[in-house]
Amino acid sequence: MSPQAAGSAFTVGSAAAAAIAPSGIRAVADLAWRTPGTLQLQMGEPSHPTPPHVVEALAQAARDGATRYGPTPGIPALREAAAAKVARVNGLSVSPDDVTVCAGGVEGLGATYRALLDAGDEVLVPDPGWPNLGTLAVVCGAVPVGYPLLAGDRPGPDLDALEGLVTPRTRVLVVNSPSNPTGGGFDAAVLEDVLGWAARHGLWVVADECYDEMWLDDPQPCAALVAERLRASGRPAPEVVSVFSLSKTHAMTGFRLGYICTPPALTPVVRRVQETTLSCVSTPTQWAGAAALGGPQDHVEEMRAAYRARRDRCSAQLGDQWALTLATRPSGAFYLWLAYAGDEPSTDLARRLVVDHQVALAPGRAFGPAGEGHLRVSLASADDVLAEGLHRVVAALTA
Repeated sequence: MSPQAAGSAFTVGSAAAAAIAPSGIRAVADLAWRTPGTLQLQMGEPSHPTPPHVVEALAQAARDGATRYGPTPGIPALREAAAAKVARVNGLSVSPDDVTVCAGGVEGLGATYRALLDAGDEVLVPDPGWPNLGTLAVVCGAVPVGYPLLAGDRPGPDLDALEGLVTPRTRVLVVNSPSNPTGGGFDAAVLEDVLGWAARHGLWVVADECYDEMWLDDPQPCAALVAERLRASGRPAPEVVSVFSLSKTHAMTGFRLGYICTPPALTPVVRRVQETTLSCVSTPTQWAGAAALGGPQDHVEEMRAAYRARRDRCSAQLGDQWALTLATRPSGAFYLWLAYAGDEPSTDLARRLVVDHQVALAPGRAFGPAGEGHLRVSLASADDVLAEGLHRVVAALTA
């Protein structure tokens, strides 16, 4: 039942809104911001500034009067730049006509869910995984169902577990590679198995490609490309919707910009959803996005190199001590997924680390039940901050 205002017969908020759990990551961040001297290692925010040519494109568009409504699908220049980028980077052949601009990856995922899901449908989401993958389903009246990820040298969905979770109500399988929070990436063989399984069950696959260019080791293919290869070889393949974001790959978190690549039959459905949701994405921001995707790309490799070096330094710092260990060696994104000794709930530990040791990490439980016993560290921090932050955590666990 929806909560009611005291002394009133009127409900306050919808049942769907009431079902949204507060963000465990934000709770730690709020506490850290109120605690002076806290080293903040909890947020997934790139440490690099937005490239100057992107900022200038935004300003120039505004000066040129590009401040009015734009087309719901997005300005042609950005959709063309996105199609060229996925061909160049991801190996995909996508027409600009099947690219729809969105207000960041989270809004793009929400639009995709609303285009695919009815109330009561089930969505298979990774556990551990970015919490919004589940809460966005709740907002649609759908039911998120967490599936476990295999650790080790070849991370990926546990197909045996998936087989036990699929029901007649299952509509969508969500994949995220490289993963937030683990940094694990699915190789081509793993994706072939997962996509083949989805095809056999008649599921749509939604690929969260937020970190598609943030591979720290050898880049792996995206889900849509693997589906194309399966189809070309005569094997069953599901329809894949790919949701990309410029936030992490181009240090544009505050711009709120991304794009959705859809199979042609779904494109008009997504665009109907977008028209009713936001009319259009900010026009000057779209021109900045066109510059980001179509202009110099040096900043992408600079960020990758920085995160790779920080991963390696942090791994060396952790060494062979027992209190805090790498659960998965991250091959992508910019996180360390750390297992800690003891049975203290991760939410309690994260709070204690802020209050008593002035270091903030994201609690593993915020990423699903399978995240308990873990902490997530963002590599998007200065080297000295990371080194001191990890030192404080190990000291707290071994005191």
